[in-house]
Amino acid sequence: MIRHDGRRPAARKSSLDGLYWEDRPHPARPGHSHSLRAGTESEVYDDGTNTFFWRAHTLTVLFILTCSLGYVTLLEETPQDTTYNAKRGIVASILVFLCFGVTQAKDGPFSRPHPAYWRFWLCVSVVYELFLIFILFQTVHDGRQFMKFIDPKLGVPLPERDYGGNCLIYDPGNQTDPFHNLWDKMDGFVPAHFLGWYIKTLVIRDWWMCMMISVMFEFLEYSLEHQLPNFSECWWDHWIMDVLVCNGMGIYCGMMTLKWLSMKPYQWQGLWNIPTYRGKMKRIAFQFTPYSWVKFEWKPASNLRRWLAVCGIIFVFLLAELNTFYLKFVLWMPPEHYLVLLRLVFFVNVGGVAMREIYDFMDDSQIHKKLGQQAWMVAAITVTEFLIVAKYDPHTLTLPLPFYVAQCWILGIVIVLIWTAWRFFIRDITLRYKEIRRQKQEYKNEEEEKQRNGEAMSERNASKQKKL
Repeated sequence: MIRHDGRRPAARKSSLDGLYWEDRPHPARPGHSHSLRAGTESEVYDDGTNTFFWRAHTLTVLFILTCSLGYVTLLEETPQDTTYNAKRGIVASILVFLCFGVTQAKDGPFSRPHPAYWRFWLCVSVVYELFLIFILFQTVHDGRQFMKFIDPKLGVPLPERDYGGNCLIYDPGNQTDPFHNLWDKMDGFVPAHFLGWYIKTLVIRDWWMCMMISVMFEFLEYSLEHQLPNFSECWWDHWIMDVLVCNGMGIYCGMMTLKWLSMKPYQWQGLWNIPTYRGKMKRIAFQFTPYSWVKFEWKPASNLRRWLAVCGIIFVFLLAELNTFYLKFVLWMPPEHYLVLLRLVFFVNVGGVAMREIYDFMDDSQIHKKLGQQAWMVAAITVTEFLIVAKYDPHTLTLPLPFYVAQCWILGIVIVLIWTAWRFFIRDITLRYKEIRRQKQEYKNEEEEKQRNGEAMSERNASKQKKL
């Protein structure tokens, strides 16, 4: 368990430390049991050293911000370019909001490498959601042309690349390079897929859920290739390159990392309490590793609430994945544009916090009585992105599914509904009925046994009276 002493500030006691996967067990509360997590929490030993690095710097940030604004106002001449002034004013407003949020926002569940880092990404998520709301309230033409305000190269329709075509792994017709189809797929997205699923595994912390999301997304690509051309891929690109090689290896490496994190000791010393330079460098490197560890046990089949929660997590996860492709399609952004990469970096940083908050809310509702702030923002962002797609290109989004695809999805949904009804309703009713029958039979057997014992006792008493 965690050893606290008087030197640790209250702000650090209330925060959980971690970069993605890092957790701290909940502080004990009177009358609250932690038996549900007794086998999943790691022990942490900390000497409680409080350094300058961990202290609040609200006045320092306010002083620097005031000096910067004063310099721009009093000493810098305002340019006459209206567009430049508008851009600089928007950027300055965002920076002021970020400074306020980083110093004053409520801490989330993580605080490694520093609590301010996670408060920064919470504020970025608010800014991104406000930007999406602004885009949502524009006309389709104005919204697409507004992207030129960010980058003049945007606002131009771009053709989507078709990944289908010739699906022969070995093309005998090409004498120069018969494996050209295979090499064409070896682009920058291959390591991106691997790294993406490695990080997703660290976020979700469950092999079953990761594989379900990975396989289901490939089925979604099959189902929606008539809407987005870049969903059209060869069969071996779907199941070998993506599921087995990139996604599978990423999930495997992620699970090995999670296993190591669950087994390593968590003992922390202040930097100046470590005598050797090698130890100090090692301590600095470990600042970017988990403070402690909590293993996620989703247990989707344990009860109906957890099952619906896990299904909802998978649904939102898949919707966020689809939004990546549909947003750049409706806003005319090329896949290699830096805005697409920034969005992925954003979700990498906020996804781990959101998933931890969802797990806490689902697993320990007595302490976490409401959904966490970052999870709330991620859910709102995902829904807003989908609404932008629905508004900007309803024709593409409403293209009917091919008949055989629709049949497959209907069959899959029916199977899930039947299993849900059987697992959480019919099975429980059957088990309850069997238990009632067993109890009635036991009661009946006890009554018959009592009756037989009574009759035997009566016969013995009667025989005794006859002998007398």
